[in-house]
Amino acid sequence: MPLTFLTGATGFVGAAVARTLIGKGHKLRVLSRPNNDRRNLKGLDVEVVEGDLGNPDSYRAALQGCQALFHVAADYRIWVPDPAAMHRINVDGTRALMMAALEAKVERIVYTSSVATLGINKDGTPSDEATPVSFDDMVGIYKQSKFLAEDEVRRLVTHHGLPAIIVNPSTPIGPRDIKPTPTGRIIVDAVRGMMPAYVDTGLNIAHVEDVAMGHWLAYERGVIGERYILGGDNLGLGDILTIIANQVGRKPPTVKLPRAALYPVAIVAETWARLTGKEPLVTIDALRMAKKKMFFSPAKAMRDLGYTARPAPDAIADAIAWFRENGYC
Repeated sequence: MPLTFLTGATGFVGAAVARTLIGKGHKLRVLSRPNNDRRNLKGLDVEVVEGDLGNPDSYRAALQGCQALFHVAADYRIWVPDPAAMHRINVDGTRALMMAALEAKVERIVYTSSVATLGINKDGTPSDEATPVSFDDMVGIYKQSKFLAEDEVRRLVTHHGLPAIIVNPSTPIGPRDIKPTPTGRIIVDAVRGMMPAYVDTGLNIAHVEDVAMGHWLAYERGVIGERYILGGDNLGLGDILTIIANQVGRKPPTVKLPRAALYPVAIVAETWARLTGKEPLVTIDALRMAKKKMFFSPAKAMRDLGYTARPAPDAIADAIAWFRENGYC
């Protein structure tokens, strides 16, 4: 039974990874800030280590004796009032954790990156792990921070022998999205009939439990230094909203909004957010991201890891069921 250190277990993807690892016989130590919402840990036999990625001294001792590390935690927001705070967690925090893992002689590491760090094919065909990309392609502080964090992990693998495998989840949906994530909010709003129109963009949808299983498969079968896309079906946003509408008995939206018309709305929303501290419903970076369809191929993970993904409508149905059961819509 490997003793495993897990970050992000109170969050959406991390909670699914925790359940998968426990099911595979791992004994878990999970890092949680003292004030974190721990509903996703309810019923799990885990040892909670109170600490913060921004303070390596708070978790360094807990890494001792661990054979494995799964670093799932990240600050995932499309808009933040203080970009430096996101950089401290996603980049500096990742670097410090990896260095601490090296000191503790952790044998195997799975680092959760994102498809946000990958290149996008201009012709709209699905990208893969080898699609060319540079930092200049990163739109917004979240993508920039994840790009730099993954680059740091790869540097530590090459120059310091860090035993890390990188996974790049696409757009996970499903149970226990307590925040919810930006995609979760789209689902909730669509179920409530609050998405009468949409922007022409595209996403790769994957069930969060399949993504979690992909983490374990990467631990078991992944090659150190390699990265693996953990994705599912590529769908336009209009198609996703139509699936949701059909599942809940609503009329699907038919109005496709031009992105340019929404920029003034985004400017006002961000200005109001800075005054109130509440996250805006639409942001400039989100509109810039929507220009490209985020289509990806998980073929490498399927071939090399044995990864599989259920159809997107099944993942959407599970997400809707969980949100309904928990009073979100």
